[in-house]
Amino acid sequence: MTIELSKLPDLHQNYDLSSEQRTYYQEQGHIMLRHVASAEEVQAYRPIIGDMVRQLNRHTKPLEERDTYGKAFIQIGNVWVKSEAVQRFVFAKRFAKIAADLMGVDRVRIYADQALYKEPGGGHTPWHQDQIYWPLDTNNTITMWMPLVPIPDEVGSMTFASGTHHSGYITKQVISDESHKTLKDYIQSKRIETINYGGMAAGDATFHAGWTLHSAPANPTEQMREVMTIIFYADPTNLLEPDSNARKNDLASWFPGLKPGEPAAGPTHPILYDRHA
Repeated sequence: MTIELSKLPDLHQNYDLSSEQRTYYQEQGHIMLRHVASAEEVQAYRPIIGDMVRQLNRHTKPLEERDTYGKAFIQIGNVWVKSEAVQRFVFAKRFAKIAADLMGVDRVRIYADQALYKEPGGGHTPWHQDQIYWPLDTNNTITMWMPLVPIPDEVGSMTFASGTHHSGYITKQVISDESHKTLKDYIQSKRIETINYGGMAAGDATFHAGWTLHSAPANPTEQMREVMTIIFYADPTNLLEPDSNARKNDLASWFPGLKPGEPAAGPTHPILYDRHA
């Protein structure tokens, strides 16, 4: 695919948040924002991201033969490293500024991007906390989850357990049937409110904190649920001593050559927004 980068939308225009939206995010640990990207902007990038997902997809088994994690989605990480065009989307100042504004910080770095494509008939995503994977010494982490296609009500957004980001570690279980049962029982026993935002347009986006419990429904439709995610964290942040295999793996994979206690920085984790720059 031949791409003229200069013709792609730059996505630098600001998306202004109200004080009520910032407060809601801080209290609940999640929020849904309409029209973060326009339909035209998404349409410019969707075929580029989709082409990269097709190239990099390593699933070889049919859906019915995969485990729960494998049925949940096709997952491709750090797509921006492999495509200048995708980098233009992922590095959008607009997205990074929203992340900084919601967290109430001045600077944010990128942790990684992830394309999450839930296939027709794809299974549910079990309840989990993202931050059990990240060796970051901060609670100021946030993920943008943006559909590149309209998502009907029967598929919906992710489902969030409100306020659970205030609890920090709840379990170290990775995404699995076990994490789903443990955290579902936790939510029910604590009578925690859960919210699914329902149908979303392409370019709408949810943002959720790294400790917020969340899951996602299955895809009963015949259409691929195409979603692009970007994970941000506040700068400065140092690396933690890994306390689990999941964090050991991420430290080795995402921060090669760096040690616990050192700044969580490097060539694949640039600052994407600085309020004072």
